[in-house]
Parts: sequence; C-alpha cells; structure tokens
Amino acid sequence: MQNHPDLLDIGVIGLGVMGKNLALNIADNHYNVAAFDLDTQRIAGLLKQEKDERLAGKAQRIEGCSNLSEMLSRLVKPRVLVLSVPAGGPVDGVCNALIEAGIESDDIVIDTGNSLWTDTVAREAHYAGKFVFFSCAVSGGEMGARFGPSLMPSGDAKAWDRIKPIWQAIAAKVDPTTGLPIERQEPGNPVTEGEPCTTYIGPAGAGHYVKMVHNGIEYADMQLICEAYQLLSDGCGMSASEIGQVFARWNKGDLNSYLMEISADVLSQADPITGKPLVEMILDKAGQKGTGLWTAVSSLQIGCPAPTIAEAVYARAVSTQKTQRQQLSKLLAGPQPMKMSAEEQTQFISQLENALYCAKIACYAQGFQLMAMTAKEKHWQLDFAEIAKIWRAGCIIRATFLQSITKAYQKASDRGEELANLLMADSFSNALSAKQLDWRQAVAKAIIGGVPVPCIGSALAYYDSYRCETLPANLLQGQRDFFGAHTFERIDAPAGEKYHLNWSHSERTIEKR
Repeated sequence: MQNHPDLLDIGVIGLGVMGKNLALNIADNHYNVAAFDLDTQRIAGLLKQEKDERLAGKAQRIEGCSNLSEMLSRLVKPRVLVLSVPAGGPVDGVCNALIEAGIESDDIVIDTGNSLWTDTVAREAHYAGKFVFFSCAVSGGEMGARFGPSLMPSGDAKAWDRIKPIWQAIAAKVDPTTGLPIERQEPGNPVTEGEPCTTYIGPAGAGHYVKMVHNGIEYADMQLICEAYQLLSDGCGMSASEIGQVFARWNKGDLNSYLMEISADVLSQADPITGKPLVEMILDKAGQKGTGLWTAVSSLQIGCPAPTIAEAVYARAVSTQKTQRQQLSKLLAGPQPMKMSAEEQTQFISQLENALYCAKIACYAQGFQLMAMTAKEKHWQLDFAEIAKIWRAGCIIRATFLQSITKAYQKASDRGEELANLLMADSFSNALSAKQLDWRQAVAKAIIGGVPVPCIGSALAYYDSYRCETLPANLLQGQRDFFGAHTFERIDAPAGEKYHLNWSHSERTIEKR
C-alpha cells in the first residue's frame, strides 16, 4: 500500500455487530479505518464507541463516510474494502454500488460474511476486471471480531500478500508451544505475541468452504455436548448446576474447549426472572442458519461419510417439531427411566466423558476427510495442519484438541505421508482403542434408557464401520444387480471389472460387462 499521511488504510462497509467490531479491532492495531453503513446511526455509534474506548493521548483512527464515493476518495490506493453484510443479494448490491462509485480494477473487496462457497467462486469470476473480489470467512462471533477472530482468507494470492499484515495483526493469537489462546480483551491493547490464527487457505471459495465445514463440525460438537447433558439429566437425575460442575471438570482435561466452557456457564446460570436454572426456561427448539445443512449436503454430493454432522442437523430439525413431540410423548411406549446408584452414576459419568471424547474424534475426522476429498476434486492445496492451527483460538470450536490434530498432520507430513483419515493417526487410534468400551457402554445405557443420542451413536457406528474390513455392501450390490442389472465387482477379479448375473434366466449364468 502507498504511504500517504492524509489517506486511510482500509474501508469497512456494513457496521452491524461483526463489521463494527472488525473496524474497532483494525483500529486497535494501528490502521486507519474508513467506515460506512446505510444506517447513519450505526456510523455514529461506532465513532462514539471508538472515542469512548480510545486511550488517553491516542489519535482517532476511524472516520465515518456519508457514501461510498466519499469512502473511495478517502482510501489509499490500491484500496482495500471489507464487506460485512448479509450473504447473498446484499453482497452483490454493495459490489455494484462500488462499481458505480468508481472502484478500480486493482482495488480489493473482501467478503467477510457467511457466503456459500460456490457463490464466492462465481463472484470472483463475475467481478474480474472491475475489482479484485476476495473472500475471508470469519469465526469467533462478536467478541472474536472485536479482539481476535479466526480468519480463513481465499482468492487471488497477490491480494492476500497485500492484506496479510492487517489480517495477521487482527487475528486471534495462540501460544505456539501449548496451542492455548492468548487472550486479552482490552480496547487499545491488542495481543501482538503468539501465532496468528489466519493463513492463506487457497483459491476462490476455499476459505468459505473450510469455514462451512468448521460450522458443520460446530453443529456436531454442540449436539454431542447436548446429548451428554440429556443423559446426565434424564439418566442420572442430575440438576443443571450439577451437570455444569461436571462439564467444568471435563473442561480441565481432554475435552477442554470453548463450547464445553460456555456449556458449563449456561448450565450454571439462574434465570433472572424466575430464579430457576435458565436452561430449564429456554424452549427446546433449536435454530440454524444453514451452514450445517450445507456441510451435510456437500458430504452427500461428494460421497464422503459425515453421519455425525448430518445427524446434528437432523437433531435441530427434530427439535423444531415441538407439537408432534408433545403429542407422541403420550402415545409412544418407552422403557422405564434409568436408575443408578451413586457408585453407578460415578462410573457412568466417567464412561460418558470417554464416549464424548471418542465421538469428538470421529466428528473431526469426518470434517477433515470432507475437506480433503473436496480439495482433491477442486485441486486445492489445503494445508490441514495449518487449518487446525488457525482454529485453536478465535473460533467457536477452539479447543486444545486441535493441537493434537495439528501434530498428527505435521507428523504425517514429516514422514512424507498423507493422513487420509484422523482415525489413522497414532494418537487418536490409541485413544479410541483405550476408550471405545466406555463409549459402547454409554451408548448402550442410553438406548436401554430410551435417551436419544443421534450424534454419539452415529459417531460410534462410523467408528465401527471404518474398523470393519468387510461390510454388507456385497449383499447390497447383489440386490442392485438383481433388480437393476447395476453389476458388481468380484473379489477374485481385477479391480474395476464389472460382472452381472442373469437372474431371470433359469441357469443364472454370469457375464463380464
């Protein structure tokens, strides 16, 4: 970028929760920001917050703009503009408005919304020659955007070189040795030490695809914790606060994660209105914005098994059927409620902790395999060790567990090998082998007690399917050949050779196709 004292470094368009906090984060890291929103109150609110948070003696670093033409005139060339607007039509609306305002061909427009990755690919091609359309998926929510998100940029490599210093400055940071987040939520005093949670993901769409899979894993991880909550509540008769204490204890071990931490907090929170546990006053109907669904659909389209992610999406769908569930709870028979002695309860809590860890491994294995299969099809050179690294802080699924994933991929790379599935990594296969009996006990007790565990159970089925050398797909292929002449391969013939049995003939001869 040119060095011009009167011009600003970067523009932020869209000052909702994410855009406002990204602007403040960028300003904290000593970059001058031009800000615009159609809602002038949002501009005023941002400027007031920046003034209120500004340390004594520090210069103003955010300037409000009344329109896009003014913003373009205030930015150093070649310009860098961040879009923080809803996915879909609003992105194209702003892009077209920028063209009318006079944006130039070497200016960079960065989409930081939750766009569908295929839309990102199409936009890069559509706007080529008018400006450089770049994308960066952002994870971490409001506080992540303010004090350090996980950033997944993709698109033109030269554009990345230009924005890389800013992105590395504003990203979350981790201790490279421990993999633990370095957190300091102080306006005007950003974290500068540690490894930044951002890396160039790949060509157009790759970053949003990786973020999509991140969200799919997030769906599954959340549902796994929710199933553990229901088992402890319905199965053990524990109160919300007691379960919160169990989760807080688990958070000190292998299950340490942001999601486990906040789950313990939610379960410990009293409702300000009734005084009851807040979780008991929240209606059990889960919302979703679609990224989990996109991940499940992508896995089906490419033929990658990701049952735990798909079951997490279905679990949210089932939760919305509240009226039917209320009716069927009175019609459908089930087993007697689970009963446990104090000793049995202690044992079950330990089994469930191990089951949750095993299911978590399976869930992440599914997500990383999905990324690998898609990368191969799209010819993306994804670095999975780096992806695991940038998820260690700033994002919703941040966990110490990701340090183990990083090491697993790095170890395979050092040996010149490709890690086809996380289940093959020694650290994970050994953990699964040691804990799988507890996993089975937890699932068995859930089934016997009539407590639904779609994600913990599907993860176990995934594990068993992968450790099964021979699956009943041989019968399935026989069925397909019988009714549709779809052919089959033989175990005593070269791979790829197709055969068909003449099922309708009396002699039922076999022929090579």
